[in-house]
Amino acid sequence: MAKPSFVIGIAGGTGAGKTAVAREVGDTVGEAVTIIPLDNYYRDLTHLPMDEREQVNYDHPSAFEWDLLTEHVEILLGGDAVEMPQYDFTVHNRKDERVVVAPTDIIIVEGILSLFEDRLRELYDLCVYVQTDADVRILRRIQRDVIERDRDLEGVMNQYLTTVKPMHEQFIEPSKKHADIIIPEGLNRSAVDLLIKKVHAETRANGPDSENGTESEATETNVQH
Repeated sequence: MAKPSFVIGIAGGTGAGKTAVAREVGDTVGEAVTIIPLDNYYRDLTHLPMDEREQVNYDHPSAFEWDLLTEHVEILLGGDAVEMPQYDFTVHNRKDERVVVAPTDIIIVEGILSLFEDRLRELYDLCVYVQTDADVRILRRIQRDVIERDRDLEGVMNQYLTTVKPMHEQFIEPSKKHADIIIPEGLNRSAVDLLIKKVHAETRANGPDSENGTESEATETNVQH
């Protein structure tokens, strides 16, 4: 199998639009793209009963199996396939089945804390942070969890106030300092187009005849709706 040439980490708060940005890049960048959702690497909690799994802080870094995710990205970079775990949000636990993921030209790791872990971040060629207003994010979170994940509104609101919001302020928002590119307001068309152009440019620059490297300072696209 061919070895990937470019790895992107896309982070941001809950409901920021990370997944939409990752999918847009995957659909339009013009290269073979593999998207690895950080959510699939929540720790296996089969040993806990449902009531205890419901109390876990899923927005804290300790909720993720960083060793496995880092290992999988390294394996993909080496040109081999991995068996990626799958996650069921309705039961707060991993599914039994796994999905075989083969290496492609471009790999995107997408999730709230994708820029948090040092070992993982060292594997990235480009770090992206999606910054969206908190009011927009909580409305998207409510819509997603209540409609798509079959959760009750009171529970969603309680989770947001007790874990989601404080963890965003403590861990997620500070990870923005690692970003090479900051995209305002989620799927900002102009900003995403700039990201795609940068991916093309960086991929060419990091080719076999060029030296590896990315921007040392974050660039925020000043695009208004």
